[in-house]
Amino acid sequence: MFITKKSMPRRTFLRGAGGVLALPLLEAMIPASTALAQTPAAPKTRFVGVFFPHGMAPTHWEMQEGPLPEKLSTIMAPLEYVKEKSVILGGMWSKSAEPPEGTTGSDHWVAAAFMTANKPKKTTGSDSTVWSPTIDQVIANKIGQDSTMPSLQLAVEDPGSNSSSCGEGYACSYTNSISWVGTYDRENKLIGTKALPMELNPQVVFERLFGSGATPEVRAARRAQGKSILDAFTESLGGLKKNVGAHDRTTLDQYTDEVREIERRLDLAAKASEVAPSINEPNGIPSNFDEHIKMHYDLVTLAFKADITRVATLLGARDLTGRSYPFPKGEWFPNGGTSVSFHGGSHHADVPSSMANYAQLNRYHVSTTAYLAEQFKKTPDGDGTLLDHSLILHGTNMGNSNQHQHFDVPHILIGGANGRLKGGRFLTYDRRTVTTGNLLLSVLDMYDIHQDSQGDSTGRLAKL
Repeated sequence: MFITKKSMPRRTFLRGAGGVLALPLLEAMIPASTALAQTPAAPKTRFVGVFFPHGMAPTHWEMQEGPLPEKLSTIMAPLEYVKEKSVILGGMWSKSAEPPEGTTGSDHWVAAAFMTANKPKKTTGSDSTVWSPTIDQVIANKIGQDSTMPSLQLAVEDPGSNSSSCGEGYACSYTNSISWVGTYDRENKLIGTKALPMELNPQVVFERLFGSGATPEVRAARRAQGKSILDAFTESLGGLKKNVGAHDRTTLDQYTDEVREIERRLDLAAKASEVAPSINEPNGIPSNFDEHIKMHYDLVTLAFKADITRVATLLGARDLTGRSYPFPKGEWFPNGGTSVSFHGGSHHADVPSSMANYAQLNRYHVSTTAYLAEQFKKTPDGDGTLLDHSLILHGTNMGNSNQHQHFDVPHILIGGANGRLKGGRFLTYDRRTVTTGNLLLSVLDMYDIHQDSQGDSTGRLAKL
C-alpha cells in the first residue's frame, strides 16, 4: 500500500472531555512512497485465546487428516466461511489437565493449564501458581507494550456465580482465569505467577477501551443524558477528516458507526437488566449469552482495529457449569438447539443420542468463535484483513469428557498469523504422544518468541 500525502503517527489519539479515542489504521499513517511492511504501521500478529471446558463429543468433530473436506464435521461446520484460514488439530494430549496420580475429580479445577501446559500447584491459598506466564501474556510482553492496553481478559460467566464451586484442594483462581502473568524479583527472575481477572461486563470493557481519561462522574452523566462518547470528539474528528483523503474519511465514518452501535447495544442491555429483577447482574451485561459473547467479540474487533490492544482472551465457561444455551436459529441451528446443560451433557454415557445432543452444544460454542473470525475477516487491516494478521486459538481440556479423558483433545487455530499459518487442514497426532505444550511452543514461534520449552512440551508441533 502506498500513498502520496504526508503521514501521521500510527499511535495517534484524539482527546476530548470523554477521554482518549484511539484511531484505526489510516492511509495517512503510512509515509509516502513506502511499503506498509516497512513502516511502524505494519500490522502486528494479534492473538486471541478462547477456552471452553468439558471437551467435545467424540466422533462428531474429527475428520480425515489432510485438506479440510467440502462438508465439515458436525461440530466444526460453523467454520465453513473461514475454513481456508482454519487448522483443526486432533490427537492432542492435555497432559497438564490430568489429575495428579492417585486422585480423581481435580481435573475440574485446572482451566489455568490451557495456555501454560503446566499442572497448577495444588493449593487453596495465596500461593497459587501455574509456574510460568500463560502464552497470551508472553505474547503481550512482546507485542503489546507499545499499545494502550497490553492485553484484554474477558469472561461470559460470572466467577462469583453458583455455576461452579472450587474443590479438591484447588484455589478458585485456577478455574476463574485462563490468563496468568509472571511476577519477578528485582533481578527480573521469575518468582511466581498470578491470575488476571477476566472482565464479565461489556460496559466496563467499553469504558476501558474508549473512555479512558474521563472520571466516573463524567461517564455516568454522559450515559444518563443518552450521549455518545464520540460527542466529545466531534470537533477533533471534523478537523481530522479535513486533512485526510476520501478513503480515510470512509474508514473513520465506519469506525465511529461501529462504536455508536456498541453503545446502543450496551444501553439496551442496561435497560433490560433494570427491568428484570431475576437477573442479579450489573448494568451493561446482556442477560442472553449469545448477545453477551458477541458483544465481547465485537469489542475485541474494534480494539484490534484501533490497535488499542493486540492480545485478548475469553473464558467461555467455568468448570462444572450447569448452563444451557439459547441457540440462535439460523444456518447452523435451523430447528433450534438442545436444552441439555453443559456439564450434564458432557456426561453423555457414550449413548449415541446423548452424544449427538452434546455435539449440538459444542457446535454452538465453535460457532461463537467462528463469529469472531468472520468479524476479523470483514475488517480491513493495512494490506489485508484482521484475520490475515491474527491467530485465534480455540481449545478445551478433555477429549471424551464422559470418561474424563485428556487425550484426543480438539484444538482449533484460525487466522493467517501474518503469513505464518497455512489454513484449510486437519492435522492429527498419535494418541498420548504430543502434548499441548508442543502446540503452545509452536504458537510462540509465530510471534518470533523462540523458547526451549513451554510447560510439558517435548518439542515443536510437527506438520503445523
